[in-house]
Amino acid sequence: MLLTITLLVTVGTLVYLFLAWNVNYWTKRGVPGPAPRLVFGNFPSFILRNRPFVDDFQDIYNKFRYQGNFVGVFNGRTPAILVLKPALLKDVLIKNFKNFQDNEFADSINKESDPIFGRNPFMLKGEEWKEKRAEVTPAFTTSRMKALFPFVEDVTQRMTQYVVKNQVQGPIESRELCAKYTTDVVSSCIFAADAQSFSKEKAEIREMGRKLLEPNFRIVLMFLLIGLVPALKKLFPIAFVPKPIEQFFTRLMDDAVAYREKNGIKRVDYLDHLIGLKARKQLSSLDMAAHGVTFFIDGFETSSLAMSFTLYELARNPDCQEKLRTELLAARNENGTIDYDTLLELPYLDQVLNEALRLWPPAAFLSKVCTVPTELELEDGGRKVLIERGTPVMLPLWQIHRDQEYFEDAERFNPARFAPELGGTKAYREKGCFVPFGDGPRQCLGMRFALMQVKRGIYELVTKYNISVNAKTKQPMLLDPKTFIVAPLGGIWLDYKPIAA
Repeated sequence: MLLTITLLVTVGTLVYLFLAWNVNYWTKRGVPGPAPRLVFGNFPSFILRNRPFVDDFQDIYNKFRYQGNFVGVFNGRTPAILVLKPALLKDVLIKNFKNFQDNEFADSINKESDPIFGRNPFMLKGEEWKEKRAEVTPAFTTSRMKALFPFVEDVTQRMTQYVVKNQVQGPIESRELCAKYTTDVVSSCIFAADAQSFSKEKAEIREMGRKLLEPNFRIVLMFLLIGLVPALKKLFPIAFVPKPIEQFFTRLMDDAVAYREKNGIKRVDYLDHLIGLKARKQLSSLDMAAHGVTFFIDGFETSSLAMSFTLYELARNPDCQEKLRTELLAARNENGTIDYDTLLELPYLDQVLNEALRLWPPAAFLSKVCTVPTELELEDGGRKVLIERGTPVMLPLWQIHRDQEYFEDAERFNPARFAPELGGTKAYREKGCFVPFGDGPRQCLGMRFALMQVKRGIYELVTKYNISVNAKTKQPMLLDPKTFIVAPLGGIWLDYKPIAA
């Protein structure tokens, strides 16, 4: 009995020492920061998911934002820094990009464990990332975007028919509405397929897209273990994409390519670009599927969130909605719709969308990793601290976007702050306090396409419906603690009242 108790105490002591041995990492370096919790570090919500993870960031930001350019934090047992000032955020993304060029999760995944995400440019590092980005970039030229515009317009018509059918029955859950829309758009542009999101209750591509980004217990557990023992990244890399989903998208891409090649179809879309890449680079089926999923993710989830939160803010602010409607209606062409060039040049639409992205950035934070040992100033003109290679560098976009120091009346939806006569977004971008799509060489590749499809979807709904918030929407808006993105808890329920022609 005594021996058993002694063994238990010894094991318990060793476990405690293992978990706690690194807690003085930042204290020894003279870097301020919150005391970490054993096992969970400073971001327990990532694992416990008992409250939105942005709240963990907010607590630290509020306490330390005036104490320097960054603070020392812990992701599990792993020391990291949380950037507090926009100027340093901009340095990390642009000026010192070569020292922080990789994304934190790049070492947690590889092509063997996850052939789809392992080939995603977001996960790639160094020269391989540069090569893949160079392959993808030509897919987003202005000429190709214009060629895709009619396919986007076709989907907006299906969305309108869906709203016509459903608005008479009551409010429409608009995050799902926007997800159906973006799923159909990207499926058409990437796989030349009709996803049928608006006509089928559980359309297959829509369901696979949902599962693709759905957090599950296995992924959460792996993040917890990697936070405790970082070496596990290389021993047990994470597979984000389950095999059935990998096989579905690979088959979808193979079928699309085979059909087009067999029938000699020429259509200027992303699939056409990928077929050209396949011929030049001898891409495998998995390479093609990975490229397709990259486009799919860039165009589907973040775009649907941006669009749904924009509709939500317009519904809450009828004066802004009416001003936007006036601009959109005045921009119609002789066919009663809108041209690509005209759509992208509308100033108030830009203001509205940028303000929604400020308040509700789809990615609440970015997490880079130090690739070259770098000295950073703890305070402007003050002492420098060496950031070691491999240290994660967390960039809290949500907190900076909502900081009163950079945005007057920051919690209020106010598109006027981005008015052209005030310089639009330029001044905020130059300061580093407005970066909804990131910045620098690794800025979101699909940004232009995302903005185009969101603007066209907003045009369709705002010119045809007076939109208001239904009582089913939780007010004030709460975020879903179960997700790793900025998603509304309980959905965004909006009423769509047709506007008399």
